[in-house]
Amino acid sequence: MTSPFTRPALICNTQSGSHDEAVRDQIAELCRTHGAPLVATFALPEDEIPDATELQLQRIDLLIVWTGDGTINAAATRAAGWGGTIVPLPGGTLNLLSKALHGDRPATEIVADALDGKLRRCPIPTIESDGGTAFITIVAGPATRWAEVRETMRQDGLIEASRAAPDALDEMMNAPGVRIGADGKAYPAVILTPTTAGIRADGILTDGTGDVLRHGLAWLGGDFREGPSEPIATCDTIVLESDKPISLEFDGELNEVASPAIFRLGTSAVDFIATA
Repeated sequence: MTSPFTRPALICNTQSGSHDEAVRDQIAELCRTHGAPLVATFALPEDEIPDATELQLQRIDLLIVWTGDGTINAAATRAAGWGGTIVPLPGGTLNLLSKALHGDRPATEIVADALDGKLRRCPIPTIESDGGTAFITIVAGPATRWAEVRETMRQDGLIEASRAAPDALDEMMNAPGVRIGADGKAYPAVILTPTTAGIRADGILTDGTGDVLRHGLAWLGGDFREGPSEPIATCDTIVLESDKPISLEFDGELNEVASPAIFRLGTSAVDFIATA
């Protein structure tokens, strides 16, 4: 069986909790049986993420990125200007981009569809800011402290996470919120999602004990977007303001920016594969 690709390469992270050598072998075997054996494997953290120059030198036409959302962001950013395409696989905690492009499916099924030509290839909408490019989502505001609790639970267990949770709760309920424009309603967090129609902004709601509990469970369970929220706006440019520096979860990575912060709709400088 032949593939529309001839020189695929794989990026994986051997230190990720979801890394499985058996799955890695299955991905390599799928490429081989489709007549397109892997020409390179970039195994993080030992190897570096390749840039566009490296991808072009090796004539790689398909980059299989089996990592978390943050590393997918880094790989796509470094590949800007390369003529190939990226297929993101679920290899991290949230796997939001993989789910958006493929549905909630195993990595090997996605690879098989891509190699069979059952795919759409296109750039995807992004969010551009002074802090970089988001390919998936940005959460802005003090409620992002729950992301730290989630990582503590993942790395150190539930007991340590329970010790960090009160500080996250206090931050979400009492720290200065974020708003769109100087006169907008302040929220514990605003979720920014790139869409073809513009950047969709949703404000999370914490009007009662039930809302707060649902948000805590949503953050700890993985997908913070499952907590209660309300739509604020959809437009090409969003300006967020706060009375303090704005905490961000930027495609799964934590950061902080000064207020006001400007976010603009963009388009990825590299193509992605969607199989859903």
